[in-house]
Amino acid sequence: MNVSPKSVVASLFLLFTAPAFASSPASSHSPNLKSGSAAPGESESARYARRCQNHAPTRGSSEQGTLLWGTRQAWRSRQGSETQRSVLVSVDIQASFHPDGKTQSVRLENGRLVAEHDTTRSLLGTVFQGTSSDGKPVEVALCGAEPAPDDPELVWYRIEAWNPVAQEWENPCAATGNLPDPRALAVSGFWDSRGAHHATPGKFTLACEDGAITKCIRWGYKPWASRDGQSLADLHQACTRMARADYCGNGRSHTRQGTTIDMYDAFGMLSPTTEASAAWNPAHASFEAAWAPDGATCMARTRQGEALEKILQECPGRFSTSAAASLGGGDDCAVQRVKESDRTALLRNRSY
Repeated sequence: MNVSPKSVVASLFLLFTAPAFASSPASSHSPNLKSGSAAPGESESARYARRCQNHAPTRGSSEQGTLLWGTRQAWRSRQGSETQRSVLVSVDIQASFHPDGKTQSVRLENGRLVAEHDTTRSLLGTVFQGTSSDGKPVEVALCGAEPAPDDPELVWYRIEAWNPVAQEWENPCAATGNLPDPRALAVSGFWDSRGAHHATPGKFTLACEDGAITKCIRWGYKPWASRDGQSLADLHQACTRMARADYCGNGRSHTRQGTTIDMYDAFGMLSPTTEASAAWNPAHASFEAAWAPDGATCMARTRQGEALEKILQECPGRFSTSAAASLGGGDDCAVQRVKESDRTALLRNRSY
């Protein structure tokens, strides 16, 4: 495929290399965390000793879809259409303990979790206090870590959370046929059910492989990075809206699993794909929308063929149909944001 090195197509298949995680030793320490209780007849120390025991170090490919965090929506049921729910939304970086029985002080540096006073100290086995989308506490164990082979700046974490229904430690990431045991990236702040990012001190997100947060980082939009002195945090946030086709900026997705898109940005990091390949044929694609951190700034059409009127009804007063707008390069909008200040697009995409 002869394309610009700044080009990318977000396709059905995004390949990862198989890792070799190291599991942590069992701990007899029983911290004062709140997410659940041991099974009848089982001590708290025995419950914690069961964390990080079962995992399959296999990797396949990641499919683009509707999930934001990439996590399971609930412990009790299969994945459904309620993509604004998650068993794990945020993690408290201060509420943690280490297998050696000592309180563990941890900080997050550009996507890496490190011990506060000794960066060489292993964090494997550390248990953090997290929160689900319904506000309930959940314990999260850090079971493995390795640099991404294709980007050593990134660290993949294998995690387990205490499932109070099954009374087991389980991977909270949503599994697929291609990703039976997904990993996670650590990202500063957290996202609410409307898809808005909150840069809350002391909070971070363990974003799973199949979610938009992680995919946008994989596409190059690392929120902790900068380009020409300008932070990429807003570009990453705009990408999470685009990946899920969250036109109204309310957390509702309007795409389907496996949809292929082409993206390009105002920073010059990614350019439109111009050469045809097995994954993408630009001759069959057209401009879909332009994006800001809080949703679409203008739209030509929807990704899955829904009528534009349906989107206008979902977020009344957000877009105007009175005048079409041209962004240049053949990207013409059928509707655009009402407020002038809301029309600054950081990202655009094309789709079939």
